Amino acid sequence: MRYRTVLVSLFALLVLAAPAAASASGPPALVFSRLTTQKHGAEAEVRGGLFIARGERVDQLTDDPADAEPAFSPDGTTIVFVRDGDLFTMRPDGTGERQLTSGAEVDSQPQFTPDGRLIVFERATGAGAPRDLYVVASHGGGARPLAPSPADEHEATISRNGKTVAFVRTPALGSDAIYSVRLNDSGLSRLSRGGEDAFAPHYFAGGIVFDRGDSSAGPAGYSDIYAMRADGAKPHKLVGGASSVYLQDVSADGRTMLFSRYESLCEKPIAGGAPRKLGPLPDDAKVQARFSPDGTRVAVRVEAGEDADETEQRLYLLDVRRGFELGELASVEAGEGAAAEIGTGFAWQPRSRSAY
Repeated sequence: MRYRTVLVSLFALLVLAAPAAASASGPPALVFSRLTTQKHGAEAEVRGGLFIARGERVDQLTDDPADAEPAFSPDGTTIVFVRDGDLFTMRPDGTGERQLTSGAEVDSQPQFTPDGRLIVFERATGAGAPRDLYVVASHGGGARPLAPSPADEHEATISRNGKTVAFVRTPALGSDAIYSVRLNDSGLSRLSRGGEDAFAPHYFAGGIVFDRGDSSAGPAGYSDIYAMRADGAKPHKLVGGASSVYLQDVSADGRTMLFSRYESLCEKPIAGGAPRKLGPLPDDAKVQARFSPDGTRVAVRVEAGEDADETEQRLYLLDVRRGFELGELASVEAGEGAAAEIGTGFAWQPRSRSAY
């Protein structure tokens, strides 16, 4: 079965529903990737690239369907992204493109350090090979490894002071564990202990929150959310229960976490307090969700459907305070038309530079 792609502009409701302070300067921008594949007999035409949405506007920034996994610099003036396994940067209007890395390796998941001077990313020798963490200057130059090992290292998160990276190390045999290392490649330390997998680390104001359980995909996977100090001390459960909970994000002020639980997306103060439901989710959906820099919105990507021919995807925004959907940025529905995909990576532009 083929797909039909619908790209929908955000309605005036997005602006009207925003708090007064946000309305004065406009809603923050969100950058994401999307591609479509249209078959013409035996040939296929692939189109796509990176898009940026702000208010009622959705503009295409690049026209290369290989572009994916965008991330903003802390000052909002630069976007780093992946193209065919290499890292590139550009301005938020799509100009000033620069290639940072090259070679046969596969680079992915780039993110800026808080001072904007460095970019941390994952590098593998080939598709499906174990990954190592690397660092490259935001203006380019030679990339250097961080704590290389034979294990698969991924899911990096950078501390709020920009000095330390926490990440997941997956050995060939054994459980996923969370480690940390300084950006100068010193002080490697294992933070999580025990036989269960520890994964999805996020720094918050008091340490690190993370998932603990079984990180495998499918019915065997499960998770509760834990917190620990930045040095791994005093791990304790924050959210658990009969159904699995999966950490999605931590707010910019480091005080609130965003997580998915069964058919709901919820937020909860990390220091204590009851969870609050923000909106429903499809049953058994794959979910990625991110707070906006000011914490007033959440961008949500959901992918539902057991078979590839029946998969549906949506990228939409939620109003955090009111708990309702503001508008849809893109969707892919089973039906007639072109095969399409909304990329799993998307990023908010920091509030101070959301205009472009």
